[in-house]
Amino acid sequence: MQRVVILGAGESGVGAALLAKQRGFDVFVSDAGAISSKYESELKSANISYEQNGHTEALVLNADEVIKSPGIPEKATLIKKIRAQNISIISEVEFAFRFIGNSKVIAITGSNGKTTTTALTYHICKTAEKDCALVGNIGISFARQVATDPKEWYIVEVSSFQLDDIKAFRPKVAVLTNITEDHLDRYEYNINNYIASKFRIIENQQEGDVFIYNLDDELTINNINKYPIKSTPAPITMSKELPQGAYLTNAKMYLKWKNEEMQMSIEDFAVKGKHNQYNSMAASMAAIAIDIRKEKIREALQTFQSLEHRMESVATIKGVEFINDSKATNVNSTWFALESMTKPVILILGGVDKGNDYDLLKELVQEKVKAIVCLGNDNDKIHEAFGEIIPLIIDTKSAEEAVNAAYQYANKGEVVLLSPACASFDLFKNYEDRGMQFRQSVRNL
Repeated sequence: MQRVVILGAGESGVGAALLAKQRGFDVFVSDAGAISSKYESELKSANISYEQNGHTEALVLNADEVIKSPGIPEKATLIKKIRAQNISIISEVEFAFRFIGNSKVIAITGSNGKTTTTALTYHICKTAEKDCALVGNIGISFARQVATDPKEWYIVEVSSFQLDDIKAFRPKVAVLTNITEDHLDRYEYNINNYIASKFRIIENQQEGDVFIYNLDDELTINNINKYPIKSTPAPITMSKELPQGAYLTNAKMYLKWKNEEMQMSIEDFAVKGKHNQYNSMAASMAAIAIDIRKEKIREALQTFQSLEHRMESVATIKGVEFINDSKATNVNSTWFALESMTKPVILILGGVDKGNDYDLLKELVQEKVKAIVCLGNDNDKIHEAFGEIIPLIIDTKSAEEAVNAAYQYANKGEVVLLSPACASFDLFKNYEDRGMQFRQSVRNL
């Protein structure tokens, strides 16, 4: 019996464990930290052996294959030892892909917009009554879905970390929303390593598959020729008309694919802002590429509801609007958030810096922001970047403190925007926890 060792007992690890057990593998789960009670009880009831608060090397290094949590970096000592023994390491999405039979995958990656694009693609597929599931970084893990409720179509949000450990993973439709500097701490601070990782989404695609990418994204276009593309290209753009693909001109989106053609006013999109126009084009292109009818695409774009913690309007108090964009964990996401603002902004910024370059934000901050409230343990880089252009920058150590400070500086007709541009691990469990604490603090005002 083949022995599979799973490192990390979060959603992806436990999903992989359930699928491996179901398929008759000898499964062992090992987590360096404590396993949450929910996941521990799942492992127990499935009769899967596990350990927590540390790895027993002998039990890990006797694996035939290791499934690694995307959170574990290559430079971890244990990973180096596994590699030294030539034991195969794969990601959970690679493992799940092996067991999907004749089902197909739409996979979405990118530095920004991938969650919204994934959710929107799923919404279009559901509207068209496809037998489909929303999995990966968003919702439940791909492996858990395959084990418990298999579908004909899997709409998968994949991160660069998951793509780092694929071998055969092959999406029928691959979407690369854009590439901006992100997670450079995991890629030896070399942007080329990160770019290569993103382009792995197409490495196993074949002629009948489709690759959707953004012609207006500099890093994508400057690097696209380095990677062999066997699939059919389906570009999206706002800068010109295309013979095939999606483009936006005169406030209308045009979709052209094979013999299909569709147009729709951006006024009819349920989600607003330039970044969401790109997301809407990418999702619509994915849908038309798998033969979803244009009436269904149009209906879905009009009825989509935006995601929690992504430009979510929480409340308006005495004329001050509070917006929760906690999901903005990199500089580019915050750039898009600021770009869509039409009122003066008090910006809540900060957290764990992943090698951020705040220069990108300077122009927009100067134009739209009147005060910055820092929410993090180490805010020196923010002070350095904006100290000369923003007279008021204050430090806070909790969501409540940040909300109260921002409210104090805001006048009627202004916006308090939580769009941190950073990860949340210094003061919060994750970006959802940060967003929920922000929401609660606003409600407490």
